[in-house]
Amino acid sequence: MTDIKKLKQKIKDSGMTMTAIAKKSYISRETLYNRLNGLGEFTASEIVGLTHALKLTKHERDIIFLNKKLN
Repeated sequence: MTDIKKLKQKIKDSGMTMTAIAKKSYISRETLYNRLNGLGEFTASEIVGLTHALKLTKHERDIIFLNKKLN
C-alpha cells in the first residue's frame, strides 16, 4: 500500500506542478490525481515513472510504495 502522505510531500518538495510530474513520469494527469486520491493502486510502470520524475532514491521508493521500514 502506498504511503500517499509521503508521496504528496515529495511532490510538494519537488517544486514541480502536477502536470509536469505527470508528463515526466508518463502518467496521465487524471490517473495521477486518481492514484493520489486512493482510486486504484500504482502500477509498476507508474512507480518507475514517478521514481524517475521525482528523483527518488531506491530507499525512498521502497518506503513510499512498498511501505518498507528500512534501517
